Amino acid sequence: MNTAIASRYTAEYQTIASSLPGQTLPWLRALRAEALAQFAEQGFPSPREEEWRYTNVSGIEKKLFAPSADITVGDINTDWLKSYQIENAWVLVLVNGHFSAEFSVLTDLPEAVSVMSMADALAKQPAQVEKYLGLAASQSEHGFIAFNTAWFSDGLFVHVPSKLVLDRPIQLLHIVTGDDAMATTRNIIIADEMAEAKVIETFVGNDSAYLTASVTEVFVGQNADLTLYKMQSESEKAYHFGGSYIKQARDARFTHHNFAFGGLLARSDIHADLDHASECELNGLYLGIKRQHIDNHTRINHLKPYAISRELYKGVLDDRARGVFQGRVIVAIDAQKTDSQMNNRNLLLSDDAEADTKPQLEIYADDVKCGHGVTVGQLDEKSIFYLQSRCVDEETARNMLTFAFANEMVDKVKIRGLHDMILEQLLTRFPQEGVNKEWL
Repeated sequence: MNTAIASRYTAEYQTIASSLPGQTLPWLRALRAEALAQFAEQGFPSPREEEWRYTNVSGIEKKLFAPSADITVGDINTDWLKSYQIENAWVLVLVNGHFSAEFSVLTDLPEAVSVMSMADALAKQPAQVEKYLGLAASQSEHGFIAFNTAWFSDGLFVHVPSKLVLDRPIQLLHIVTGDDAMATTRNIIIADEMAEAKVIETFVGNDSAYLTASVTEVFVGQNADLTLYKMQSESEKAYHFGGSYIKQARDARFTHHNFAFGGLLARSDIHADLDHASECELNGLYLGIKRQHIDNHTRINHLKPYAISRELYKGVLDDRARGVFQGRVIVAIDAQKTDSQMNNRNLLLSDDAEADTKPQLEIYADDVKCGHGVTVGQLDEKSIFYLQSRCVDEETARNMLTFAFANEMVDKVKIRGLHDMILEQLLTRFPQEGVNKEWL
C-alpha cells in the first residue's frame, strides 16, 4: 500500500467533493467520508495482500488521474460509439463516468422498470438507493472499493420488479476519452422475485492512458433469473478495475460471462453469495497480448444448503502477457449438499507469456460434492500433426486450434449482437493468417 499516493488523491478529493451526486444526503456523506478515511489509511491494494499477490498496481500510482467534466455530443465520434451499441437492446451510456441521456436508447422500456443514472436515483428515490448501496460490496474488502465509494461521480440504477420478464437486454456502455481521465462509477442492479433479465456491461475507450474504477452491486431475488455479461475492451494504455458483487436469494439463478480483452493492467472481481438452493454460473475468457496484465478474481460463498455453482475460465496469452486467475469457493458449515465445480484452462502461445492460477476450496461442511481443475500449457502437437495430415499447413492448424479453444466461451453468448462483437475483438487481437470468421 502507498499511503503517500493515497494522500495525494485524498487532498485532490476536496476539490471535487461538492460536485459529487447525493451530497445533500447525510447518510451518503457519512458513507463517503468513511470510505475516504479507509482509502487514506490503506491506499490502493499491494502485492503484500494475499488477494493481490500477483498484481502490482503501482503503475496507477505514478499518475494522478482526475475526474473529467461532462462530455458534449460533439466531442464523441458517434459512428465509433454506435459500433459498441448492441442492437435490439436498451442502452445506457456513461461517458467519463457521467450518464449521457443524449447517447442512451430507452425507447419502449416498460414503465414498471426503473432505469436511470445513479445521480437521478439519489435525487428521486434516495431511500431505495440507501437500502442497497454498499450491501454487496464492502469497502473494507480492499482499497479500490473504498476508492470507488468515495469518488463515484455517477453510475446506473436498474430495478426489474417481480415477475417481469424483459424481452431484450439492457446494456450499460462505459466510455472513457482523454488522457489521464478517471471514470469512477457505481451501479446497482436489482431483479425482484421471479423476474428475468439480461444486463450487458461494456467498457471501451480511446487510445489514451486513463483509469476506470467501476463497482456493480447485483441483487437477485427469490426464484429470479439474472444474466450479467461483461466485455472489457479498454485502451492498451488504460488501467481497469471492475468489481461485480452479487447477493442471491433462495432459488435465485445468476450467470456471469466475463470477457477481458483490453487494458495495460486490468482486474475483475466477481464475488457471489449463494442462498438455499440457488444456482451460480461463472464463465470467463481473457486474452493477453504484448505486455498486458489481466487478473480475474472470483469468490463463490455457499452460505446455505443445496446450492449449485459452476465455473469455467479460459486464458489465451501471447508475447509477454501475463494472465492471473484466482478462484475461491467457500462452503459454510451449514451449506450441506453443496455441488460446486471450478476449472481454469490456460493456453500459452509464447515462451515469454505467463499464467498464474490459484484455485481454492474452503469446505466447512461434510456432505458436499466439490472439485476443481487447472491446466497451463501450449497447443497439442499431436492435434497440429493430425490437421497437417489433412492438408492443413502448420500455421493455419495452430490458428484453428487456438480459436477453437477460445470459441467455446464465445459460443456461450446467445445474444447475437454481443456474440459478434466479442468475436470481432477476438479476431482483432489475433489477426493470424488463415483464420476465417465463418469457422467461429
